[in-house]
Amino acid sequence: MKFLVSLVLSFFSIIIITVALVNINRDATKPSLVLGQIVTTTPTPTKNLNAVKISDQELPLLTAQSAVVLDIKSKKLLLDKNSTLRLYPASTTKLATAIVAMDYYPLDRVLKVDGVKVEGQKMKLLEGESITVADLIRGLLMFSANDAAEVLANSFPGGKANFVTAMNLKVSQLDLADTVFENPTGLDNENQYTTAFDLAKMANYAIERPFIAQTVRTKKAIVTSTDRKVIHNLTNINELLGVVPGVLGIKTGWTENAKENLVTYIERDNGKLIIVVLGSDDRFGETKKIIDWVFESYKF
Repeated sequence: MKFLVSLVLSFFSIIIITVALVNINRDATKPSLVLGQIVTTTPTPTKNLNAVKISDQELPLLTAQSAVVLDIKSKKLLLDKNSTLRLYPASTTKLATAIVAMDYYPLDRVLKVDGVKVEGQKMKLLEGESITVADLIRGLLMFSANDAAEVLANSFPGGKANFVTAMNLKVSQLDLADTVFENPTGLDNENQYTTAFDLAKMANYAIERPFIAQTVRTKKAIVTSTDRKVIHNLTNINELLGVVPGVLGIKTGWTENAKENLVTYIERDNGKLIIVVLGSDDRFGETKKIIDWVFESYKF
């Protein structure tokens, strides 16, 4: 009996040893890692962010002194006409005004209209009227209201001068090398200038803020003083909204010296673009030409 038990135990021992040897041999066929060894793996394919040129369409003839198309995904310029030429920004300045205002004020902060005297486009704020920052920014970006810009700037700690300083600090933070502001409205000043390239970068930054993105794509709005006694009907003066498919704002500008300026954000056919024209005789018509050209020339 003892002999039989010993025989069975020996048999199972042989099986266990055999299995162990097989596993050892199998592991020996696997490559071992050595300290400092470079291990290569097959990378997961990533989507190509570059716009693909599909046609050699001739560039549209433009009266604009400067124009760019910025592909947001790749951060590359698909069109570059004098992109770093310094020009008057006109009311495209108000993009910076809105950004700085949102940096400092809560949107529900109430400001009082006090001694505002400014020329140009106005939403007709009344002396003594109390109105929220959100509604001032709506007037600023939709209707290009200079009086809204003045209230936002004058209410800033230290007044308008400090607000303009904050605008230029934001310019520096955004690395806009060819932009200087002297006022929050965009009214002509020989020391106030920007470029199409800088404006494209600023617009790209601005639309990352949901409130700005929503405001610049809104066609009409009614805002009131906080006591609801004063009503302001706002119409977006961007003529491409609701007309050109995919256009979602962003800011117009005009003075006699600047001529016609327009910054446009468009989403179409998987493309996300910022288009800027400065110093144009026909900002809306030329922007439409650029839109047609870029979507015929590139696949996104």
